[in-house]
Amino acid sequence: MPRPRRDGNLPDPRSFIELGPPRDRHRFEILHEDRSVLAVDKPAGWMLVPFNWQSTQRNLHAALVSSIAAGDFWARSRNIKFVRHIHRLDGDTSGVLLLGRSPGAVEAYGQLFEERKVEKRYLAVVKGSPDWVRTDCRLKIAPDPREPGRVRIDVREGKDALTGFEVLERSGRYSLLEARPVTGRTHQIRIHLARLGFPVVGDPLYGSEGMAGGGRDRGAHPLGLRAVSLKYVDPFRKCEVVIEASSEGFLREFGFQGVASEGKRPSQPVAGSSFGEQTR
Repeated sequence: MPRPRRDGNLPDPRSFIELGPPRDRHRFEILHEDRSVLAVDKPAGWMLVPFNWQSTQRNLHAALVSSIAAGDFWARSRNIKFVRHIHRLDGDTSGVLLLGRSPGAVEAYGQLFEERKVEKRYLAVVKGSPDWVRTDCRLKIAPDPREPGRVRIDVREGKDALTGFEVLERSGRYSLLEARPVTGRTHQIRIHLARLGFPVVGDPLYGSEGMAGGGRDRGAHPLGLRAVSLKYVDPFRKCEVVIEASSEGFLREFGFQGVASEGKRPSQPVAGSSFGEQTR
């Protein structure tokens, strides 16, 4: 049952995508929609591409295709015949996901991501307390040939990667960071933070990367990574679009007080291609 809004009324069913059989329905909040795209708040545990090593996760693309074919209300009421993700989020990462409503939209918006014209903002809960306030990580990334599904830092053969980080809050063993990836490599934020010595909480792949001792994080917590906003210029209407997902529940999950909630996030964007020099 959906939670009532603050005015006591139930949310408009048109503002959600519902997937799955009646006994196992899953709701995805629609954060933005226009003639070209839908943006949804993707829960953790939904993968976008079926990998055999992630077989326990739900396949979002397959579920969307099945729902459209079944004529479910969210698709029927919008006359949607096609939808496909334009960019990717890791299966365990929640937050803003942009979906194209036509092949042309997927191509046009995909070009924005390829040309690095989309500003992406994430919140990351990490182990430890960095001795810097802001920093950039430029370590190159390549697939790990020893373990499919993982990446590694490879300064010779890897692809360029750039992520800006800023510390928002420190609380005991954990810190809350803002991450702004300029490039879009697989697991980029996770491997960069791990190699900086501050792995994302709940990361089963890179939880001990770059840290002395200990095994991988086996998931006492959900993955502490959430995509909270996208900003771009609409390629068709030529207007600026900002799409945001709530961070309140995510912050509560890890015991933070909401310093990064809407309207309180840092005012320092990625300048040019990075946050700038490391600040202590």
